[in-house]
Amino acid sequence: MHYEFVPGDEIVIAPGRTVKRIRALVAIPAFSVSAGDVGGYVEADKNLRGNAWVSGDAWVSGNAQVYGNARVYGNARVYGDAQVSGNAQVSGNAQVSGNAQVSGNALVYGNALVYGNALVSGNARVSGNALVYGNALVSGNARVSGNAAIFWASRVGTENGTFTAYKTKDGGIEITRGCFRGSIDEFLAASEKKHDDRTHLEYRLLVEVAYSRLTTPKE
Repeated sequence: MHYEFVPGDEIVIAPGRTVKRIRALVAIPAFSVSAGDVGGYVEADKNLRGNAWVSGDAWVSGNAQVYGNARVYGNARVYGDAQVSGNAQVSGNAQVSGNAQVSGNALVYGNALVYGNALVSGNARVSGNALVYGNALVSGNARVSGNAAIFWASRVGTENGTFTAYKTKDGGIEITRGCFRGSIDEFLAASEKKHDDRTHLEYRLLVEVAYSRLTTPKE
């Protein structure tokens, strides 16, 4: 174990659920951590390098929280005010920071970066050199393995929200916008039913841009 819990420094985040501040027992040069430096919060040992056979210098710092059955391992880093929960896993050289949240059964690995106010949930997989940030919402069966696998635009629609489109494990394209998640056809049908002509046109144009960015033109 490369850390210990700091006595008395803990936060109750829900009834029966407490996260505790950690403190480094050894130096972690990759993250400029010295022995004795305090880190972020984890609920239990299993959340950070939970198995003895797992190697690496994974670290949680700032006010970041990792809890539930979530695991951070390898050389991954979670910092800022980020939260990793549920059955989510952050591994490899991946980093989760800012106000980002990774939850559900989501996996973030490779050299992926998730930051800002981004949300990654469900069975989503974010890997490779992918960047997910801003207000992007990645969920369901998303497979984001690089920047070519995701597109989003903020301050759109009547609520100035975020429109996110990404590839799924079956090769399709899924869209999230607010509480909506579904295919392009489902999204456009819902938009036409709910919005005025101007807003619906805006969404149709965004869909065209997203489709162009997420698909490879045929030879």
